[in-house]
Amino acid sequence: MKSAYVVGSIDVAELALWAFFLFFVALIFWLRREDRREGYPLEDEINGFIESVGGPLSTALPKTFRLPFDRGTVVAPVGPTEGREPVDIAAKRYENFPGAPYVPTGNPLVDGVGPASYANRAKWPDQDAHGRARIVPLSTEDHISVWKGGPDPRGMKVTAADGKVAGTVTDLWIDRAEHQVRYLSVETTSGKTVLAPMAMATVSAAGVSIDAINAADYDAVPQLASATEITRYEEERVIGYFGGGYLYANAGRQEPIL
Repeated sequence: MKSAYVVGSIDVAELALWAFFLFFVALIFWLRREDRREGYPLEDEINGFIESVGGPLSTALPKTFRLPFDRGTVVAPVGPTEGREPVDIAAKRYENFPGAPYVPTGNPLVDGVGPASYANRAKWPDQDAHGRARIVPLSTEDHISVWKGGPDPRGMKVTAADGKVAGTVTDLWIDRAEHQVRYLSVETTSGKTVLAPMAMATVSAAGVSIDAINAADYDAVPQLASATEITRYEEERVIGYFGGGYLYANAGRQEPIL
């Protein structure tokens, strides 16, 4: 009968267990290094000082990512200021203790605080598998149409959170890849054209209702640089503006329920 031991009292099962243990420890270190490519280094909550990035076991080595459709490359991680757009948020700490919430000091819908927060995404449009702008006005597409079995929002009045008419829907911005309506193009009562997220709208035979912001807030919705496409950067700001309305549009929304 052959012995089950490899060396001394160490057998194959014990070697396999140790191999798995060492692999698992190495995997944990590798994952912790990789998840530090964005959002690091951290800063102190009270004084804003940059925290130490740690040693080689807790810091990912710079890696270059090639972006699709000749969009260049991105290197991550980067330093605390290198390659980053400066961020100046008009907000202050409610109380001076760690974890205290921030409150906006200017226009809460654009200050980037709470539900109105946004990320500085790339300043080019989201793209489909063919490299085309993914979200475009329906008026520029000849092979996509609104389903005849449901209401067509175009031409309908938009009722805001305060019950007033904010404007009229003039076009739909659709997702070429998924054939869904992403935004409503709204001409405000003052004649300005803005986009409103379709996900926040309710469409019925009576019209379109968006309870996120008030009618007077529509004129200040972030504008697009192009009339035929929306960049990821602009999407963040449009959605953040409307999202912030669910907390900041009316004073009553900022009070506790109980």
